[in-house]
Amino acid sequence: QVQLVESGGGLVQAGGSLRLSCDASGRTINSYAMGWFRQAPGKERGYVAAISWDGGVTYYANSVKGRFTISRDNAKNTVYLQMNSLKPEDTAVYYCAARRAMAPIRTASEYDYWGQGTQVTVSS
Repeated sequence: QVQLVESGGGLVQAGGSLRLSCDASGRTINSYAMGWFRQAPGKERGYVAAISWDGGVTYYANSVKGRFTISRDNAKNTVYLQMNSLKPEDTAVYYCAARRAMAPIRTASEYDYWGQGTQVTVSS
């Protein structure tokens, strides 16, 4: 089993930055693809970014491309999401997820483990 704990969320003004962290425990995630998803009030959980087991492949949703960067430090068992140029429409609960496979994927149902989420609120 893998436990995931997100941190780094908060309230920020539009145009600001936040860095989310996802700390994994229970077992090493160095052979797992990882993803970030988000869910705004009244909306379904949506894909944000994903990264392969070694960080060599990354994918981004069009809405965040060029503003967000996903990365990982396997030695620390941690995944990050650097969010720049934040917009009010980025407001959501952000979730980290782990997939028992090396290749990243955009589909939430393909991920095996989920964190509890961290709230990100961007004010205009």
